[in-house]
Amino acid sequence: MEQTILLITPPFTQLNTPYPATAYLKGFLQTKGVTAFQADLGIEVILALFSAKGLSALFAQLDAADAELSDNSYRICQLQHDYISTIDPVIRFLQNKNPTLAHSICDRTYLPEASRFDQLEELDWAFGTMGLHDKARHLATLYLEDLSDLIQEAVDPHFGFSRYAERLGRSATHFDELHDALQAPYTWVSSRLVDLLEQKIQQVKPTVVCLTVPFPGNLYGALTCGKYLKEHHPDIKIVMGGGYANTELRSLTEPRVFDYVDFICLDDGEAPLMTLLEHLSGQRGLPQLKRVFARTNGVVTYYNGAREKDVPQRETGTPNYRNLPLHDYLSVIEVVNPMHRLWSDGRWNKLTLAHGCYWGKCSFCDITLDYIKRYEPVTASLLCDRIEEIIEQTGQTGFHFVDEAAPPALMRDLAMEIIRRKLTVTWWTNIRFEVSFTPDLCALLKASGCIAVSGGLEVASDRLLERMKKGVTVAQVARVADAFTQAGIMVHAYLMYGFPTQTMQETIDSLEMVRQLFMNGIVQSGFWHRFAMTAHSPVGVDPAGFDVMRIGPAEPGSRLDVFADNDLEHADPTGADHDQFAEGLRKSLFNYMHDVGFDLPLQKWFPFKIPVTSIPPRYIEKAISQQSDKAPRPNAFVIWPGNLPTLEVFELQQGRKVVQMAELEFYSKQGHWLLETTVETGQWLVDTLPLLSIRQPEPCSLVSLKAHYEASHTDSFAAFMQSATWAKLREHGMLLV
Repeated sequence: MEQTILLITPPFTQLNTPYPATAYLKGFLQTKGVTAFQADLGIEVILALFSAKGLSALFAQLDAADAELSDNSYRICQLQHDYISTIDPVIRFLQNKNPTLAHSICDRTYLPEASRFDQLEELDWAFGTMGLHDKARHLATLYLEDLSDLIQEAVDPHFGFSRYAERLGRSATHFDELHDALQAPYTWVSSRLVDLLEQKIQQVKPTVVCLTVPFPGNLYGALTCGKYLKEHHPDIKIVMGGGYANTELRSLTEPRVFDYVDFICLDDGEAPLMTLLEHLSGQRGLPQLKRVFARTNGVVTYYNGAREKDVPQRETGTPNYRNLPLHDYLSVIEVVNPMHRLWSDGRWNKLTLAHGCYWGKCSFCDITLDYIKRYEPVTASLLCDRIEEIIEQTGQTGFHFVDEAAPPALMRDLAMEIIRRKLTVTWWTNIRFEVSFTPDLCALLKASGCIAVSGGLEVASDRLLERMKKGVTVAQVARVADAFTQAGIMVHAYLMYGFPTQTMQETIDSLEMVRQLFMNGIVQSGFWHRFAMTAHSPVGVDPAGFDVMRIGPAEPGSRLDVFADNDLEHADPTGADHDQFAEGLRKSLFNYMHDVGFDLPLQKWFPFKIPVTSIPPRYIEKAISQQSDKAPRPNAFVIWPGNLPTLEVFELQQGRKVVQMAELEFYSKQGHWLLETTVETGQWLVDTLPLLSIRQPEPCSLVSLKAHYEASHTDSFAAFMQSATWAKLREHGMLLV
């Protein structure tokens, strides 16, 4: 029997761009000739709720209920006609379809305002340098959040733009609370969800529905979809997978989950889904499935007898974004953090450079899981083929490479291929602060369209970084971050506090490192995360090895059956009371990101006594001033990214002699410059620079260039690399990568 697949992202992930899981699977299924459709019910539910029709229904329900409301919610209800009349224009503005509305929004007379606008005195300072449209987007976001507060208080306590019932998902060690919520009548939001789901079912008439659950915040929405399908379309088979299942549900024994879904897949979905489709077509038995949970005779059983390996990344196909309403997503600005803004503002095509992490050693990371431990890159040529295909699908040239840590060599090759193909793309990704990211490589990445990178500085303590097996030092991170910043690429640092055995002194020293990084302008964005012990990390697998004395599930449950099993409680008897630092770390970082507070003593951020930092006041400044004394690798590529010069020979009087000299004239986008050298070297450069051009299909290595130079010169190439001519070429863009 031929299967028709409907791939669904349930509410809610992001407002500005689709989560990529369904696009990845649709692209793969297309290579297998399987009919597949996709839908992002998250954005569709939001657009149904936040419309004149949706708000009219909401306010009518509240008026009829005559419920007791807080002063804030009462105010919003009293202004309901203002909200109903403004909501459609505001949504079109956030969809970039109504840009002139920015003027009306910014004059503060157009939008009704409730409690979210109370923050504006502080936010005016934070957003003081924003342009008109950015400020308007932020005000419009506050307006939507006011309405969100009303919905959460009055009609659906689970509501949140990207965290729908997240608390239920996060606290779901056992299934009781989530099950009880699902047994209750549909809420005002979930009623909209199932209405839209029914429309999709009637349009597509699927035999299989696949629900992706990347985060705790869309688990409830996924199971709500499953509940509806079980009640109204029992013949449709329901498959659930995604990041939440991969990390949280590996120890699943709770049978009640399968009242809402038929199968739960782990890890990469391509191979498990194909085995399931064969099973549903009668071509394969249950024991021959790949990484699939199912309920058999009332018992949760894990089936993994398939002999097939996972699908290689080169064979997964290009992510396919068709069927998604790409022009209906909302560009919102929620917070002032620059990197977080990239997450919520603008449409980004999601793509992966390499499966897994090439490092795979960090002790706090889930490196035992397949999606991290199995490293498999693809070629730059194939990546660019996929980039071009996605641009043709979507008409949009922004890319977020969603790697665990993008490999430097592959980033280099991709950058060169992007430039060779003359593609205009804007992209950002996650990295490790490797020494491989030299100033030259960062300049190349910038030339290809890279605008930002994020990476883990974590605890900013060399002792703890070594214990984490990060493979970096704070000084190294500083030098790499400086290289990106000097190239014009924004740097976001993931920061961590509360790692086992971290002392109060180390926490304060970490904050001092962060202060100096921002003060020296080499990191522009950051965020402090509280360390969380997970079941699949080296710390979770061997807690005693990290001096953790107690370990267990997040909370006890009323049943023995296990649902989610990932976040673990732990005691750190040798470390500090980590929770007391949270507010001081957050507040200080907020100020540092806005270039203020650098002169304040660290004690000012905390209401309790802290030790004096042991970090020298110019530690970071000295670290970035230390130039690398390593010679370039012989196999490094020599790349000339600029235009080719013209050559003129002129005569120069040197004492009694007249010497012929060469003048090379170079034109760039911003101007032009001249290079004077010997005729011999000038002619060699005219002949050689085309071979070094970034447009060449095969780059030239340093060792090849050395041989080429010494074949036509009497002096050594080493001497040439010390010359003023070489220095000027390097100054004007010649790269060694």
